[in-house]
Amino acid sequence: MKIGLVSPYDWAHPGGVANHIRNLSDQFRAMGHRTVIIAPSSKRASELNTDNLVVIGRPVPLPLGGSVARITLSFHRAPQVRALLESEEFDVLHIHEPLLPALPLWVLRYSKTLNIGTFHLYHSNARGYRAWRPVLKRWEPNIHGRIAVSRPAAEIVAKSFPGDYAIIPNGIDLAHFSADVPPFDRFNDGKINILFVGRMEKRKGLRHLLAAYSRIKWEFPDTRLIVVGPGKPDAASERVLGERDLRDVVFAGGVDYADLPRYYRSADIFCSPATGGESFGIVLLEAMAAGKPVLASDIPGYATVVQHGVQGLLVAPQNEERLAEALVQLINDPALRRRLGDRGRDHAQNYSWKRIAVQVMDFYGKCQARREEQRRARTLP
Repeated sequence: MKIGLVSPYDWAHPGGVANHIRNLSDQFRAMGHRTVIIAPSSKRASELNTDNLVVIGRPVPLPLGGSVARITLSFHRAPQVRALLESEEFDVLHIHEPLLPALPLWVLRYSKTLNIGTFHLYHSNARGYRAWRPVLKRWEPNIHGRIAVSRPAAEIVAKSFPGDYAIIPNGIDLAHFSADVPPFDRFNDGKINILFVGRMEKRKGLRHLLAAYSRIKWEFPDTRLIVVGPGKPDAASERVLGERDLRDVVFAGGVDYADLPRYYRSADIFCSPATGGESFGIVLLEAMAAGKPVLASDIPGYATVVQHGVQGLLVAPQNEERLAEALVQLINDPALRRRLGDRGRDHAQNYSWKRIAVQVMDFYGKCQARREEQRRARTLP
């Protein structure tokens, strides 16, 4: 089978959707299928470590859901899309965020094969979908099968585009994050290490973690907060750091993927205090795969992968007092940390990319069978 995997986002800029597509591609190829990744890029294809990549369009940064989406608005690329689809003759086109401009919409416009769409985005409202519905409804019927990475993501898009959405979650590289790697020596000094992993964006909630940490630091001086992720802290985070003279906060910046398991291994507690806008909880699963207890915000995307009191603790978003109390609970109770970590490690096994790829491939088969049945029905007298 030849499968085209379409991303609306800049392939040269790492992100969750790109990781999702890359891992699906690797698994499908291991199954014996051929895959082609189609995406815009701010770099030439020859500069990127993707041997099956076709670059169409140059991305521009646009605000989207509390983050920045690097998508292409190169509408003049339509002939290039059409020519590619005609020459490749794909059996399946799997379009991620199929209702984002411009590349996914051109693929839907010119595709004559089975079109599968995966919806990753989650917002507290559906204003974007509603605002563009008059335009998007022209192409939306061309999606023959719909996947959402979580129930919250499905509920948001279904408000504007009702239909059946199969829930097939993101996966993680279990072997990578569960590997028995050594912790970093500089963090292996007996202090309780609290780890944050995420981009320096307001919605990731770092300032709330810094404020909660400042509440407990004087009572628990042998603690350390390790912050991993690209970018610079926002003004609110800088203000907390300065006004409260916080010590033992380490900003590691963006780190290599190969080193990330060592940061998880160095942690005693993983904390992700996101304020919203998360359709899923990939970093939570990575921490669980490493056997670490999770402390996270009780938001819909996170609650789909963590049960409060089972694999971790969930607290109300932006509630710094409750976040501090949960940190104290975990610091004071090593047995609870071990129990949550062990359950999390078991739970993470459900999210291997091999298992996810099998689910997606099965979904392709069901959608193709339904499409053939509908085609036969139309030809009956």
